[in-house]
Amino acid sequence: MEYLLGIDVGTASARVGLFDLAGQMISHSVESIKIWKPEKDYAEQSSEDIWKSICACTKKVLKDSGIKPEFIKGIGFDATCSLVAIDSNGFPISVNKEGDCNRNIIMWMDHRAIEETEFINQFKDDYSIFKSLGGVISPEMQMPKLLWLKNHLPDSFLNASDFFDLPDFLTYRATGSKIRSLCSLTCKWTYQRNPKLSHENGWDKDFLLAIGLDDLYQDNASKIGHSAEPIGKPIDGGLSEKSANELGLIKGTPVGVSIIDAHAGGVGMIGLSNSKDDIDFNKRLALIGGTSSCHMAVSEDQRFINGVWGPYFSAMVPGLWLNEGGQSATGSLVDHTIQNHFAYIELKNISEESKVSVYEVLNNKLDDLSKSLDCPIDYLTKDFHVCPYFHGNRSPRANPKLVGMISGLKLSNSLNDLAIIYLSTIQSIAYGTRHIIEEMNKKGYDIDSLICCGGGTKNELFLKQHANITNCLIILPKEEESVLLGSAMLGGVASGIYKDLKSAMKSMSHFGRSIEASTEMNDYHQDKYKVFHELYNDQIKYKNIMDS
Repeated sequence: MEYLLGIDVGTASARVGLFDLAGQMISHSVESIKIWKPEKDYAEQSSEDIWKSICACTKKVLKDSGIKPEFIKGIGFDATCSLVAIDSNGFPISVNKEGDCNRNIIMWMDHRAIEETEFINQFKDDYSIFKSLGGVISPEMQMPKLLWLKNHLPDSFLNASDFFDLPDFLTYRATGSKIRSLCSLTCKWTYQRNPKLSHENGWDKDFLLAIGLDDLYQDNASKIGHSAEPIGKPIDGGLSEKSANELGLIKGTPVGVSIIDAHAGGVGMIGLSNSKDDIDFNKRLALIGGTSSCHMAVSEDQRFINGVWGPYFSAMVPGLWLNEGGQSATGSLVDHTIQNHFAYIELKNISEESKVSVYEVLNNKLDDLSKSLDCPIDYLTKDFHVCPYFHGNRSPRANPKLVGMISGLKLSNSLNDLAIIYLSTIQSIAYGTRHIIEEMNKKGYDIDSLICCGGGTKNELFLKQHANITNCLIILPKEEESVLLGSAMLGGVASGIYKDLKSAMKSMSHFGRSIEASTEMNDYHQDKYKVFHELYNDQIKYKNIMDS
């Protein structure tokens, strides 16, 4: 009777999953977490609110499962790559102009630091670190956010004893240890790790000096972590007495070094197999869908790809280089499209009356439309096109200032019109994935399979459109909650049950089902894909006209 806990903090909720050693989820609980948006492009959270939600979830899974705390042998934490500020006593430090210390997290999706991002990117030709950032740094990363704090809230910047990535804050809150994760520091903080060039490992002091953050290097980089540890490594002492009492667990329960949430999803499913053949990672892309989407690929080779983050060594799968693409708004874009349409109230009423999700209502509506017009669903958007950059583009254009575009609007606003916009939005997201895959394949990958998990990937229409548009085989894991599973694997490694992460992946991750692409759609989607790129070209053209 040995079990593992996976604890995940996404954009809008905290979740806890209880797993057996074969990767079977025994119990699962979700609690919403607060988000403050005081201004345009601002998004803040509270570390204490998040911790309370985690505690509530943990107690609930124990109660629902009937599993005693002593049978929990290991805990893994993952979270979004948001910035957390605390003082020397571990209390929250304000990251807002209102001085509200409760709001001490600048979320990953917060774009307040656009000017700081542009300033840092002026040095892109001077420091090799930019090669691992796809050529430019993103406002979703931590250095622009830290520079914003220094420029706009100098007292908060000065008074903060520690700046954490949210996954690392959670292990600090659980254990009292300030150990930082190799995943967090290399992927979001510009910490360098190269097994072949050990002299390059660590923080680039000259880079920090150039961008005005050299004070972070003082005192052995104590504010940001002087070193990075491998994911899943046991943290000395395990769960603290205080946190054990709050969670309803046993003091000393092993806790593994943390991981970013999307990367946990990659760990949870990229190693699954439905045959005895060796896994060819070069052909696989892990797509983790949620508010945004992440596209994770690993390789034995170090590959630098414009607009794609990485390569980062051992940041997800030990011993392999990680490349990470992504889309800044996917699930949030679909919801935005639906909820801002005139027919949303009608849609919501139908959803509530029929007791199915709004997505199922729209999917059924598209089925009816395709039958009435005697054409495949894909063809319903022949005259309707969407550019999905409503929150900028993370990959591969790497431009946070890009905006969304829609072509094909008419003087009608029926539920049928909403269904078409919804479908076209999903297709535009899939074209973005295709664009990322193409750029990765140009640099040595041979991706022909998407292994998918996360909120958006529970929508059959989303999956089928991705198959048809990318021409990739869609593979779904047996355990839908692959992010939680990947996090639980870290607990399995920390406990010593598994000798390493690859062993945990092999034992706990399993094949579910697959979806094949429909080749009859190839010509149609090739034309639509051309329009996808033309929308971007037109946007740049319009901007140049207005700026001239």
